[in-house]
Amino acid sequence: MAGLSITRPISALGQLTSSFVNGVGELTLFATGIFKRLRGGMPRRHVLIPILHEIGVRSVPVILVTGAFIGMVLAVQTYQQFKLMHMETRMGAIITMTLVAELGPVLAATMLAGRVGSAMAAELGTMRVTEQIHAITALGADPVRYLVVPRFLACVILIPMLTAIADAIGIFSGWLFSCVVLGVNSFQYWQFAEQFVTGWDVMAGLTKSVLFGCGIAIIACQQGFQCGAGAEGVGRAATQSFVLSFIAILGLDFLLNVVLNTTYYMIWPQAVSIATGGLG
Repeated sequence: MAGLSITRPISALGQLTSSFVNGVGELTLFATGIFKRLRGGMPRRHVLIPILHEIGVRSVPVILVTGAFIGMVLAVQTYQQFKLMHMETRMGAIITMTLVAELGPVLAATMLAGRVGSAMAAELGTMRVTEQIHAITALGADPVRYLVVPRFLACVILIPMLTAIADAIGIFSGWLFSCVVLGVNSFQYWQFAEQFVTGWDVMAGLTKSVLFGCGIAIIACQQGFQCGAGAEGVGRAATQSFVLSFIAILGLDFLLNVVLNTTYYMIWPQAVSIATGGLG
């Protein structure tokens, strides 16, 4: 009995590790297949346009609401602390930089993973269950090129645009709440925002959103293609798509922050002394 109690956790850990490695391998092979098919040219217009409309246009209301509340929440949270230090006019720099470099891309991608990624996984999963994907293959067409590549391109193209919209509405709502409700000086608000927020911050945020779009599309389509049987399988594919996309967004965000910060200080060494206040 003692031997069984020891081997069970080891066995469970081994199964978990094996499942993780298999999942990463399957996802990598699926992503490799997508990138290979991208060399075959753009999808046809009548295939791509409806997907662009579904992913882009119909996601705008969600992005507008998300961006607006992000900006106002940042204003509420930072005002009291900055007021204690008599630095409330510098809220513009903090709110704008936080939105364009970090919270805007991450929260916009999370919302889109829930709305767009889950929908794609459920749609492709339903096609898998009803054997539509098998029918496409039987007709001699490539289901990955016909079904996955347009969705992948739509996510890569539109998620950065939707992130920019979320950033813009968040900056506007943060300024409006700070200056109209909290009484912060509008001129100084924008002056500090312009002084401390650089093009690098904007570029870093948009770079993150491009990779977030890649991750959401690959994970959602892969989960849909590997959907289990029945309605339960479709629901599980949609749920796993969101969970795995959210984990991927957080992991990519961490790695990209490390890479981008290292690159920034390599390109502009003087930024190190500015960030540390000239110490050392």
